[in-house]
Amino acid sequence: MPSTTMKTLLILVGKTTDKHFQAGINDYVERIAHYMPFELVTIPELKGTKSLSEEQQKNAEGELILKQLQSSDTVVLLDEHGRELRSIEFARWLEQKRNTARRLVFVIGGPYGFSQAVYGRANEQLSLSKMTFSHQMIRLVFTEQVYRACTIIKGEPYHHE
Repeated sequence: MPSTTMKTLLILVGKTTDKHFQAGINDYVERIAHYMPFELVTIPELKGTKSLSEEQQKNAEGELILKQLQSSDTVVLLDEHGRELRSIEFARWLEQKRNTARRLVFVIGGPYGFSQAVYGRANEQLSLSKMTFSHQMIRLVFTEQVYRACTIIKGEPYHHE
């Protein structure tokens, strides 16, 4: 299991607006906390985006994301073009990160994805599926997968092959 020295963050752009998703996310965040330090950081949604192009919105969100990062962070973007891992592979990957990362930071971007500056800062990109999910739903899916990885690492019966 990741050592207590490694902190794991999940940065989100904008609040989770669906109360059912939020309840599920909160449940998994509480469960994950039994295994490792895990924190959600929500970047406020930009105001007045109607006048911004997609690129301008991504750049503005990107600046806010980059402000949350420390130079030593291992940054992983959840991105449709990222590498796909099975749950067991993700658990092994997460376990390996505890030996190399002081702070492991996952980022779920806004509706248009990430700015080039954020892609440039990222260490890796992971994709949760070839299918497209709302960025609200991905939050729930991802927190469940982190919890699942924790139980796999501990050899607990939550995950079945």
